[in-house]
Amino acid sequence: MTNDPRCCGTDTCMINAEGQCWCGQQWDGEKMCHPSLDQKAVEDKAKDDEEAQ
Repeated sequence: MTNDPRCCGTDTCMINAEGQCWCGQQWDGEKMCHPSLDQKAVEDKAKDDEEAQ
């Protein structure tokens, strides 16, 4: 495992190219944090998923 400077300190971070960690945290440009829940985006995705079926 590489020493990623974005790691939150647990030494278990696996961060993809978009800055998303396996634990759900997101790199905000300065630190790892939990992204705020955008309810409209969640609803839009659910609607798109239903329409695709």
